[in-house]
Amino acid sequence: MTSTDFYYITEIVTYICLVATSVSLILLMIRAIKGPTNPDRAVALDAIGINLMALVGLIAILLVTTKLNDIVLLIGILLFIGTIALAKFIEKGVIIDRDER
Repeated sequence: MTSTDFYYITEIVTYICLVATSVSLILLMIRAIKGPTNPDRAVALDAIGINLMALVGLIAILLVTTKLNDIVLLIGILLFIGTIALAKFIEKGVIIDRDER
């Protein structure tokens, strides 16, 4: 097996993963819209963010670049903050507690 064969196999597998991740994103968007409860919607939004990170990673593999790694990290940080805010909103109804005296 030569290096060009490895490159073509990697490219084919990456395209298959792109299609699978895109289908997963579509199904998760349906779950986020239709979800019977708010926690279902929260989990779907979390999974959408993770799949978005995977899509950016797969595109970085196809483009043979490391410049998109910062975008993956940024999506991860925003996803973490959003998950915490959404969980707090579902639990208490407010995101920021204000002590009014």
